[in-house]
Amino acid sequence: MKVAELMTHDPYTCRPNDSLNLAAKIMWDNDCGFVPVMGGDSRVVGVLTDRDICMAAYTQGRSLHAIPVETAMAHTVVSCAPEDEISVAETLMRQNRIHRLPVIDGAAKLVGVLSVSDIVRGAKGDAAGRISNEEIAQTLGDLSQPRSHATAAVVFGPEEGELEFVPKPRAKRGQRHK
Repeated sequence: MKVAELMTHDPYTCRPNDSLNLAAKIMWDNDCGFVPVMGGDSRVVGVLTDRDICMAAYTQGRSLHAIPVETAMAHTVVSCAPEDEISVAETLMRQNRIHRLPVIDGAAKLVGVLSVSDIVRGAKGDAAGRISNEEIAQTLGDLSQPRSHATAAVVFGPEEGELEFVPKPRAKRGQRHK
């Protein structure tokens, strides 16, 4: 089974200079927790999740209106192609511990998004029997493993006695798949 058969077509997107407030509105209005971030050349330059928005608000301590998408998005994009087999997408998700993949065609154009939920729904629906239950279980199991706890330093802030949270830098999400 090919990625194109299960992916969400024409996904909602945002731009690096958009505010996190706008990105959150896109997610809320369209019941999604992930948006590809498009550069000026109409190529995917990053991805943003609802969790990225929450963590940026927490660690930066600013209003979502004041935080640009670029500061919270993952800059490394792991993607797949519409003609890839679902098993290829599942392997990418497992290896990179991610739940969603932008789907990019040969002309580097965003054509969709594939999520773990799309794969599970596909296995339950018309695609039943064409997607291995063992592979789905493996993918869900791998994605469900707790990540090692991120360490953070607590340092004194500018005011005497004030504590400041300094997060550990985010791990890279992997390399772009061609």
